[in-house]
Amino acid sequence: MDEFFSKLKIIFADIKIQHTVFALPFAVMGAFMASDGFPALDKLGWILVAMFGARSAAMAFNRIVDARFDKANPRTRGRALPAGKVAPFHYWVFLVFSSALLAFASAMLNRLALMLSPVALALVFFYSLTKRFTSLSHLFLGLALSAAPVGAWVAIREEISLSSLVLGAAVVFWLAGFDIIYSCQDEEFDRKNRLHSVPQRFGVPRALQMAGLAHLTMVMFLLALFFMQALGKVYLAGALLTAGLLAYEHSLVKGGDLSKVNVAFFNVNGCISILLMVFTIVDRVWA
Repeated sequence: MDEFFSKLKIIFADIKIQHTVFALPFAVMGAFMASDGFPALDKLGWILVAMFGARSAAMAFNRIVDARFDKANPRTRGRALPAGKVAPFHYWVFLVFSSALLAFASAMLNRLALMLSPVALALVFFYSLTKRFTSLSHLFLGLALSAAPVGAWVAIREEISLSSLVLGAAVVFWLAGFDIIYSCQDEEFDRKNRLHSVPQRFGVPRALQMAGLAHLTMVMFLLALFFMQALGKVYLAGALLTAGLLAYEHSLVKGGDLSKVNVAFFNVNGCISILLMVFTIVDRVWA
């Protein structure tokens, strides 16, 4: 039993459970918007469980299929599988359990959520394979995480609405933008190993420009949602603050200086997701 918990602890550290901060706030945003106020606590609880299961399954699959690339990359060779801290078997068991957890939580929400849970898994699994054949892998990552707000909307209203898709589109371009920035670190490695990315295809300076365009698109979708959902001034303030933080993020990373990529990736984007969630909740509940 001690060994089991030891391996589980290693896996949780390896998949960086703290990075749930990127997608989870958008799921909560979707739930509050769909409810037009405070969602039922049981619904919100099962949404959180479903998010935990989906992200854990996605990260487990990513670590399994990318193990040989992670072993060759100096930046990632310390991860659990290439470093031999856990065996592939442990990760497969974790993946199956996490997938089952998503399905169970979806069943507790409603019939449509359960029916769509395999689609959500297919999306998040497919992303991990895309770098092998397309430089649009960043968009596929965004698409995978856009399932969070759309899924939360399904959980509350048992429907996929245009508003939920617009919020999902904002997530797509937000994720794509900062994943392009993050992948600038691996431009040379990707080129040598025939992996595809925007920096590998277009070079770092142009990739950063494309990341900026993606983030501008995200802001446009957030503003569109302001009008579509008749949101208030508090939400609008959150959207404008998001635009300012994205501008700050891009000021940190230059074509010839990637030393602050981790600050831009983790700190700024973590603040964006949490602050936008808080502003949305306040707008829907108290404003």
